[in-house]
Amino acid sequence: MTIAAMHAKFDERRHMRASIPRTECDTRDSVAQRWRLLGASAEQRAALADEGTLAGIDHFERNIENFIGTVKVPVGIAGPLRVSGGSARGDYFLPLATTEAALVASYSRGAQLITEAGGCAAAVLAEGVSRAPGFVFATLAEATGFSSWVEAQAGALSEAAAATTAHGRLAGVRATIEGNHVYVNLEFQTGEAAGQNMVTFAAAAIVEHIARHSPVKPQTFFLEANHSGDKKASAQSFAHVRGKRVSAEAFIPRTLLAERLHTSPERMTDYWRMAALGGVLSGTIGVQGHYANGLAALYIACGQDAACVAESAVGVTRMEKTADGGLYACVTLPNVIAGTVGGATHLTSQRACLEILRRCGPADARAFAELCAALALAGEISLIGALCSGDFARAHAARARGVDIAIPEVRHA
Repeated sequence: MTIAAMHAKFDERRHMRASIPRTECDTRDSVAQRWRLLGASAEQRAALADEGTLAGIDHFERNIENFIGTVKVPVGIAGPLRVSGGSARGDYFLPLATTEAALVASYSRGAQLITEAGGCAAAVLAEGVSRAPGFVFATLAEATGFSSWVEAQAGALSEAAAATTAHGRLAGVRATIEGNHVYVNLEFQTGEAAGQNMVTFAAAAIVEHIARHSPVKPQTFFLEANHSGDKKASAQSFAHVRGKRVSAEAFIPRTLLAERLHTSPERMTDYWRMAALGGVLSGTIGVQGHYANGLAALYIACGQDAACVAESAVGVTRMEKTADGGLYACVTLPNVIAGTVGGATHLTSQRACLEILRRCGPADARAFAELCAALALAGEISLIGALCSGDFARAHAARARGVDIAIPEVRHA
């Protein structure tokens, strides 16, 4: 490529970067300008920027930049799922947004089985959302001195955080030293919100307070130093909590397993034992089958931050044969990051899905977390049942492809 051609290519790229129309508030005109930039067909534009979407442009301004339209994801309902929790009580139909065939059917099957068995118990065990600023010092001695000081400043740091939010509060301060680096884990209670932005703003105020008042001045600092476990699976969050730590359990009679899942408690526990060891051998954090499937679908439907599934879908599934020959099944999810206010919960479709759950306002976040655990339990029971009975591949073939394929029947001694 000649020098002139390289300059021309650079100018073209610079023009493309600078040409995306950006406005304080989106309008039909600003959306139309972006579509002209794309050079897309009328059919492509109509698929994303339909009249219903354009009529609600102002609803999206706090959730998206460079807006051009919306993507429609199919929503199905799973249930009824009977839950007896600390906050969630009753029979629920859960809206799940997904494009994966067989997913809603599987979760619905598990939910119906749990309900027939009398329902599941659920409880939020702990709460806390963290942000972890990082501070750099000249020496280890400075780092240790700072750590002792900052952990003694919980009261003052709480006041700094309180100035940024009326709904959250600082619940704990813990310093971790690595050489001349200090990670300060700030744990917050976030009320009914998932709290990701809330803790960011509060942590920024705390970092500013520390920079002004610390007797040992850091050379530099960062608002988040990748120690909080934000949007990733981590051993720290697994052992403690990030968001809400929640558990659910159910007792399934032998007869129901045979009638609905075509398997037995012995077969289910045999599978669980092998799957648990498989998880250990592969190095997973926790032992579970597919929490991400149900949580992602529920999060998308109900206006949660879908990226939080990376940490929310961590946990432990356990299955045991009971003394009366039935099945005990439980799940524990230590990192459910979800809320019923804030984020995208105000958008029309997402608000409608929350209202289907009868959980759409103040004092409902704990109930929503309990429903997350109950849904995960339903999915685990249904998935393991399908793998034990040999129905797993056949069900996916029938629903995803619309055909029956020749799959050898699994026979057991």
